[in-house]
Amino acid sequence: MNKEIYFDILYHLKDAVRRKHLNKCRTKSWFLVHDNAPGHWSVLVNDFIAKHNMTILVHPPYSPNLTPASYYLFPQLKSALKWQCFCDATDIIENAMEELTRLLQNGFQECFQHLNSHWQTCIVAQGGYFEG
Repeated sequence: MNKEIYFDILYHLKDAVRRKHLNKCRTKSWFLVHDNAPGHWSVLVNDFIAKHNMTILVHPPYSPNLTPASYYLFPQLKSALKWQCFCDATDIIENAMEELTRLLQNGFQECFQHLNSHWQTCIVAQGGYFEG
């Protein structure tokens, strides 16, 4: 993902948080889990984050396993779509979107509980934790 795409995502995310969770936006009681991808640390993105005073939970170096999608979203999606046959790419996309909608409505909070647990393990191991 390049910096322009990530900037666009952040722009829409900030707007969505403002519209859907105005109180969290006003009190700044939400934060962004930010990994170490080069596009996430570009001048364009850093300027946007600073301008909008966004709180970032910085990802520890060398800890790719702390990405929420890696231990919640992708395994759950993979499990739900496993062994199904699809006619074409459109069919795959439709089924994946339905499953993602279900997953996001039913358990992303659990994902962040896992993130906290993995994060604490990483801190104790001084950044050397890897779940394989």
